[in-house]
Amino acid sequence: MDATGGDLHSWAEIAARGLEFAGVGVMLLGLVAATAWGLWRLRGGLDAAYAEYRANLGRAILLGLELLVAADIISTVTSELTFQSVGLLAAVIAIRTFLSFALETEIEGRWPWRRTEIDRKGR
Repeated sequence: MDATGGDLHSWAEIAARGLEFAGVGVMLLGLVAATAWGLWRLRGGLDAAYAEYRANLGRAILLGLELLVAADIISTVTSELTFQSVGLLAAVIAIRTFLSFALETEIEGRWPWRRTEIDRKGR
């Protein structure tokens, strides 16, 4: 591999690691922020505070998962592609995508494809 290809490989690896740290950091920061906000909102009642806490925590996890998926995709550039590595990447992305879908459905309280239909009725 020439110097240019090696540099690209190094930069892609650094970018993937940076996105992994950012994804975990977003989740941890989201946990702290959602907990602080949820404790603050306890004055308005436990049920409302709990629902808002879950929604805020879910949003932080969703954003963190998106960053982790991006890191997984970029990391394919830095590894040798084999059927096993591509299959593992596909499985990881499928699991994280399913988790994202489930979290978004839980937060919104409706299927994602029903969002615009419900929004039009609500106007």
